[in-house]
Amino acid sequence: MKLLMEGYERVMPALSEKVLTVSMLLSLFFLPGVQTNCHSTHMGINITAPKHINALSGSCLLIPCSFTDHKQMKIDEREKTSGIWIRSTVWVTNYPRLVVYNSSWSKNKYEMKMIGNLSEKNCTTVFSNTHSSHTDRYFFSIENGLLRSFAICDPVLLIIKDSAWSPKIEISGDVKENDSITVTCSALTPCPYSPPELTLNLQPNLPRQMERNTDGTFTSTIQQNITLSYKYDGYNIICSARYPVNAGKPNKKPDKGSMTKFTLFFSYAPKETSATIISSVDDSLKLRCSSRANPPVSVFTWFKNTTNGAMKVAEGENYGVQVTEGGIYYCAATNDVGSQISPEIHLSVKEKEKEKEKVIEPTRKVIERKGAESSQVEITLIVAVGVVILICLLKVVMWFVKIKNPTPPQSPVTD
Repeated sequence: MKLLMEGYERVMPALSEKVLTVSMLLSLFFLPGVQTNCHSTHMGINITAPKHINALSGSCLLIPCSFTDHKQMKIDEREKTSGIWIRSTVWVTNYPRLVVYNSSWSKNKYEMKMIGNLSEKNCTTVFSNTHSSHTDRYFFSIENGLLRSFAICDPVLLIIKDSAWSPKIEISGDVKENDSITVTCSALTPCPYSPPELTLNLQPNLPRQMERNTDGTFTSTIQQNITLSYKYDGYNIICSARYPVNAGKPNKKPDKGSMTKFTLFFSYAPKETSATIISSVDDSLKLRCSSRANPPVSVFTWFKNTTNGAMKVAEGENYGVQVTEGGIYYCAATNDVGSQISPEIHLSVKEKEKEKEKVIEPTRKVIERKGAESSQVEITLIVAVGVVILICLLKVVMWFVKIKNPTPPQSPVTD
């Protein structure tokens, strides 16, 4: 029994090496491009995975992957199954030098981890801390006991970029005034465990959603519903994406490729219509009608209010008025969508103002003359009162003098 086991141990490594050699030699004849119908002639496993995947340097990458059974040899569930990724080629002379990951190894060349269950034929792998130097084709292989099979018809091209790519803006709904539209900002998400931060200038802190694409990759999106008013015409919607990176590096700042701009354009009737005075020369005023509209205003019309109603007086953006005409004016702006009238502008008559000044001036002179006459009367009265007072004072003084110096009585004359 002991001799039998020793013989088995010697035979198995040799047999395993021969099986591997045969498998690798067969791979030489079925490399992509050698035959036009690789899958129909290839006897090994085939995988379902994206033909190429974009990733950002310094971040992680999810490689969605599933595989089929070998056409001649079934996987023995009693044996341990290992998933292997090989870079560039599966030529026998380069194997296993180009093996970058083996799920059975404790230490690998690249930071990769098989998160799929190989017993369920799921070979999904996460590639961490990617670098632009990792850009290349990668082949998947499995080992199961004596079985070593290579998916030579299904290489996966990994494209690792140093700068972030532009997000995408989509508009759903009719882009016209008073209608509601949905603005969607989306960005590639090579690694769902480290998705990009998306922002829209319409509203901050919108909730992010992650969608799984048909090929197993992911896309991150944010959405915002808005009702279009005329103020949104010509508005720039800006979507930006910011991708986090690992390995202790700071966040990769947005570059020109990480921001996308979309300008809204739609039709609406004239808005913010107004009539203003833009210049005044002698007895003439120049009025201007302005309005915001898309398409632009095609006709400006001027009206004057009369006792018989509104009367059209002119057409054109500007209108000259003689101040002597006076009155109440307004304008109307019209385009292919609709029209709008401006608030009224009131102009006074200059002659009436002059007549008022003529009436006021004589009145002012009469008041001044009456004031002067009143002043003269007051002075005369004051002088007269002063004279009376003075006379009275003189009489009082004379009376006092007479009392103090009485006249002596005269003796009667006798004959």
